[in-house]
Amino acid sequence: MNQDTIRNFSIIAHVDHGKSTLADRMLERTGAIPERLMRDQVLDRMDLERERGITIKMQPVRMVYHSGGPERSEGQERDYILNLIDTPGHIDFSYEVSRALNAVEGVLLLVDSTQGVQAQTLTTLAMARAQSCVIIPVISKIDAPAARVEEVSQELADLLGVARSEVIAVSGKTGAGVDELLEAIVQKIPPPQSSWTSDVHSNRGHPMSTNVGEPRGLVFDFSYSKHRGVAVYLRVFDGVFKKGQPLIFKAAGKEFVALETGIFTPEETPATELAAGEIGYIVTGIKEAGVVAVGDTVGVAKGALPAFHGFERPRPVVWASVYPESQDDLPLLRQSLERLRLSDSSLSFEEESSGVLGRGFRCGFLGLLHLEIITERLRREFGLALIVTIPTISYVVTTTKGAREVVYTPAKFPEYGDIALIEEPWAKVVIITPPDSLSALIQLLYEHEANTLGTETYHDGRVEMTVEMPLRELMRGFFDTLKNISSGYASLSYELLPERLADVVRLDVLVAEEAVPAFARVIARRRVVEEAEKMVEKLHSVLPKQLFVTKIQAKALGRVISSKTLSAMRKDVTGYLYGGDVSRKNKLLDKQKRGKKKMLERGTGKVNIPEEVFMKMVRADA
Repeated sequence: MNQDTIRNFSIIAHVDHGKSTLADRMLERTGAIPERLMRDQVLDRMDLERERGITIKMQPVRMVYHSGGPERSEGQERDYILNLIDTPGHIDFSYEVSRALNAVEGVLLLVDSTQGVQAQTLTTLAMARAQSCVIIPVISKIDAPAARVEEVSQELADLLGVARSEVIAVSGKTGAGVDELLEAIVQKIPPPQSSWTSDVHSNRGHPMSTNVGEPRGLVFDFSYSKHRGVAVYLRVFDGVFKKGQPLIFKAAGKEFVALETGIFTPEETPATELAAGEIGYIVTGIKEAGVVAVGDTVGVAKGALPAFHGFERPRPVVWASVYPESQDDLPLLRQSLERLRLSDSSLSFEEESSGVLGRGFRCGFLGLLHLEIITERLRREFGLALIVTIPTISYVVTTTKGAREVVYTPAKFPEYGDIALIEEPWAKVVIITPPDSLSALIQLLYEHEANTLGTETYHDGRVEMTVEMPLRELMRGFFDTLKNISSGYASLSYELLPERLADVVRLDVLVAEEAVPAFARVIARRRVVEEAEKMVEKLHSVLPKQLFVTKIQAKALGRVISSKTLSAMRKDVTGYLYGGDVSRKNKLLDKQKRGKKKMLERGTGKVNIPEEVFMKMVRADA
C-alpha cells in the first residue's frame, strides 16, 4: 500500500463535547458504514456507553475518502485511507488517550461551541503536544441554540497560537463542515513513515531503522472473545504482519502465532497483511489474563528491532472491595473479573476475606468512573449481586522499625504507636469554573486541603484555577460537590504527583469493645472527631438491639474519640407472674441482669451484626 495515501488521526476532547457524533458523520460521509446500518454512537459498542453518552473503550475504524476539493485539479484527485481512533474523554481513561496518540500522526482537538475550552481539553492538548502530533482545531455543535461560534473559535485559536481562520466549525448532528474537515485531515496531517526509531515518542517522522523488512508494531488496545482469545489493536511501524507468523510480546516475553490479521471497517475484517503505517488487529489466540498490555511491542521472536521505550502498566489509583451478596457466587465473581481483565489490563484484583461479608476481592481501578463501570458490567453482563465498599487510595507507611510497606486497605494499617510516618499520593488539579461559583469553590478547596498554584481568567469571564491537593481528598466526593456548586458548569482534570507526607490516621469502630475491620477508615487527622461521631451515630441507628447493653465506639490516635451505648433488648421474664409480693418480680429481674453480665465476662455475649447493617455501613453508595 502507498503510505502517502494513509492518514492516522485521533479525536481528543473533554467528555461530552461531541467526539462520537462527529465520528458518526465522518463514517457516513466516507461511506464506511451503509446507511441502513447507521445508528448513533456507532463506535460505542457497550450499552453503558450509549446510555451515558460517553466513550469508555477506544474503537478504531478505517475510512476511504475521495479527495477532490476545489483546489485540486482533475488529475490530482485520489483516494485516501483515513484511520481514526475514537478516544475516551473522561479523565479516568486518559491512559488510553495517551496510548492512542502514540499510534497517530495528527489529532482533531474538539471543543464544544456552547461550553468553550474545558479542563480536560487542556490535558489532552498537552498529551498531543508531547507526542508531536499535528493539531487541527475544531469546534462542534455549531447548530445548537446556545452556540458561541466566534467567541469559542477565537478562544481555541488563542490557546493554540494559530489564526482564527484555521479553526474549523462543524456540526456532528447536521454534518455541516464535515467535508471541509476531511479535506483538512488529508492536507495537514502527514503520512506515516515506513520505519521508526526504537523510541516511538521521539523523532516523529524521521526514519532511522534500516531493518525495514522486520515487522514491529505498538499495541494501543485489545479485545477478547471466547473462541479466538485476545485480539491486539496495533499501529504497524515496521515491516509487514501476516497470518501464520510466529510473533512475540516484547515486554511480556510471550510468544504466539498470528491466527488472523485484519482492519476495522469498523467491524473486524480479515486482511491478507498489515503493512507499515497501517492500523489493524492481530488475533493471538491467547486466553490468559495479564499477558497482553497496552503499550507493549509486537515483533518477531528473535528480531533485531528492540521494543519501544516508555512501556508502563497502568497503575491503580483507587481501591475498593467487591463481595458477592451470596458466597455461592464467589467462583462466578472470580471468573467474571478474570474475563474483564482479559480486555482491560488496568483492572487488578486479589482475593480477601472480611468477617461477616465473607470472601471477596480487593480491586484496583483508575478512578471512580472506572470503578463504577466495572461494577456495573459485573452486574449486567454476569448477573451478579454485589456489595461494593467505599473506595480508598494506597499509602506508603514507614514503621518505627524502619520497614516501608504499601497499604491499600485501612484494616492493614499498622497500629498507631507503630507508625513513624505516612506518605500519600497528591494530584495537580485544573478546574475551570463560572465566575459566580468562585467563592463557593474557594471554600470547597479549603475543606479539601487544596493549595492554589495559580489562576487565569478567560475572555468570557470563566476562571481557571490550578491547585494541588491530596488524592484522598479528591476522591472524597470532590467532583460531585464541584458539579453541585457550579450547577454542572465547572470542569476538572487532574494528574498524579509523587507521594508526600500525610497527616492521616486510622479510625476503627468497636462494637462491644471488639474492632470490626470492615468499618475501618483512613481519614485526615483534623476531621477525626467529626468522622468518628458520624460513624458512631450511623451505626447506633442501624444496629439492632442485643440481649445486653452494647457499647459502640470509634477509636483513633490510641484513644476512644466517640462513644454511644445501645440499650439492651429486654425479655419480659416476669410475664407469667399474676400477683404476689414485688420481691418475686425483682428477684427474676436481678437474675436476668446477672446472666447478661456473666455472658459478657465469659465472652459468650457476641454481637450479631446482620448483613444489611454491614451493607449500609460499607457500601460506596450508602
